[in-house]
Amino acid sequence: MAENKDKKVLNVPALRFPEFTEEWGKCKVSDLLDIYSTNSLSWEQLEYDTNAIMNLHYGLIHVGLPTMVNLTKDKLPNIKEGNMPKNFELCKEGDVAFADASEDTNEVAKTVEFFNLAGKDIVCGLHTIHGRDNKNRTVIGYKGYAFSSTAFHNQIRRIAQGTKIYSISSKNFSECYIGLPSKPEQTKIATLLRLIDERIVTQNKIIDKFQSLIKGLIDDIITLKCGQLVAFETLYSKAGEGGTPTTSNTEFYDNGSIPFIKIDDLSNKYLSANKDYITELGLKKSSAWLIPTHSIIYSNGATIGAISINKYPVCTKQGILGIIPNTNIDVEFLYYFMQSSYFQKEVERVVTEGTMKTAYLKDINHIKCPIPDLDRQKEISHLLSVLSLKEDVERQLLQKYQIQKQYLLRKMFI
Repeated sequence: MAENKDKKVLNVPALRFPEFTEEWGKCKVSDLLDIYSTNSLSWEQLEYDTNAIMNLHYGLIHVGLPTMVNLTKDKLPNIKEGNMPKNFELCKEGDVAFADASEDTNEVAKTVEFFNLAGKDIVCGLHTIHGRDNKNRTVIGYKGYAFSSTAFHNQIRRIAQGTKIYSISSKNFSECYIGLPSKPEQTKIATLLRLIDERIVTQNKIIDKFQSLIKGLIDDIITLKCGQLVAFETLYSKAGEGGTPTTSNTEFYDNGSIPFIKIDDLSNKYLSANKDYITELGLKKSSAWLIPTHSIIYSNGATIGAISINKYPVCTKQGILGIIPNTNIDVEFLYYFMQSSYFQKEVERVVTEGTMKTAYLKDINHIKCPIPDLDRQKEISHLLSVLSLKEDVERQLLQKYQIQKQYLLRKMFI
């Protein structure tokens, strides 16, 4: 790779392959893509049926389908018979789909480009924009990365509208532009980034294998014969849900220093970083409370079962429990126990249906838990922690690949 240090040449990226020297062109989305709209369907009009036309919705784009995707039937819901939307256009290889709305401006216009559809019938709907390059100006793969680049999303952030939900119209979207080099350079850029994406996919599979191994060992070790049956409420000295300070009051959030945990933060065994903070006033004026280090942070609402051990004091929003273990309970053992199939099934029994599914602490408290003595707890947690440590190493490697990809998306496009 070569850095562009010629300040007189403006229309080239900061980083490119050294054999390419000519300036890039710029192309408006409206000059590159034909935009197709599809009537959105409700969830009641979708199902998982291997014989139906599949429907790509914005949620699947947000959660991170690869930029180059080989879509399979287990990923996408299907359209029920008799519910085909009007004005639809089936997707083809090389088409791109964009999410037109999100709570995060970084997720607005998040992109997938279809790769190797293998004859699958897919329709874009549910808050998506569907574009097709009929001008033959790009190679397959290049658009997906160009529309995922920092340069493109800087444009989106400037024009996305909304406060809590940000959106972009097809008209405004069409006025944005991407940098367009020669096709040989497009091919080389797309090939490099696709290789990184493939390595990210492989790394995720490695992590999944470790998770399956750990889960299998947990379920093999933690059974009704594991120890004496005791009520869950006897395992902790204090537990409770958090709370969310009024979001419209900036005094509760601006320049806050108290870590405020949301479900998205509970992706690893140890909670060692977070994105959101509240102020002392926000803590005081809400039902949130400060949970000390080495406690269990457990999601009991909406997405039930996300769990971490906090490495520093935190508070949480509602729907997330803080659990301070008793002195005779090893926090690492409790973490693994609460991931066991036994505990998860018992929690499922007490889930309350409502606006969102919730497993209330008052009901979890009565779950009978097979708990061995402290020494045995530590033996079990040590065995499982060795594997978890290896999983963490693989996660760190995954993060490095993701950082590398984001760096290239920031430097290789205009």
